[in-house]
Amino acid sequence: MMPFLLQETQDELALLAERYGQPLVRNVDLGQTKQFDPINKNDRYGEVCMVVRRKNGRLLTMKKTFYPTGAYRLLTGGINHGEAIFAALLRETHEETGLEVEVKRFLVAAAYLTDATGAQPVFYTFAFLLDEIGGTLGVIDENERVEAFVEIEPAQLLECAAFLAQSDETRFSAEIDGSWSDWGKFRAAIHQLVWEALSAPGI
Repeated sequence: MMPFLLQETQDELALLAERYGQPLVRNVDLGQTKQFDPINKNDRYGEVCMVVRRKNGRLLTMKKTFYPTGAYRLLTGGINHGEAIFAALLRETHEETGLEVEVKRFLVAAAYLTDATGAQPVFYTFAFLLDEIGGTLGVIDENERVEAFVEIEPAQLLECAAFLAQSDETRFSAEIDGSWSDWGKFRAAIHQLVWEALSAPGI
């Protein structure tokens, strides 16, 4: 599925696809983008994207305190080197939401490419649909600096993607060690892909 990853990670991806459904597998070309958080982090090779579906059928998005105004997005969390993807998914969901969830579907496996790296991906995102089954919404890890949560309809994922992609803020930001323009294009991609995956019959 992702030939540049370690074999043990490829094996886990195959098992997750067998259990939770074959995801969309996509390469995302970021072009001439420069490095920024999180793709410049040395402690991770990728992230999980938690597509948390609340009991009312709406999806959970969040905004951090230092994000541009209105920049709500799907929740993500880093996968540490040597950490299983599924373990990271459960850990990050707990830390960022405090909710009890049931994993329903493996939605997307995305690899990000840049002009500087050619065919070698610089980062990965693995998105999963999670149904809320209990708990109380609230950030467990205060270091995440979450300002607020907002629920959206699945169809609004395209609006989120468009908003994130439109940023023209090219100045360096110390908060992300890069520009919001590059960050926004990167973040927009998974919203587009998750929307595509959720549009499939039976999801």
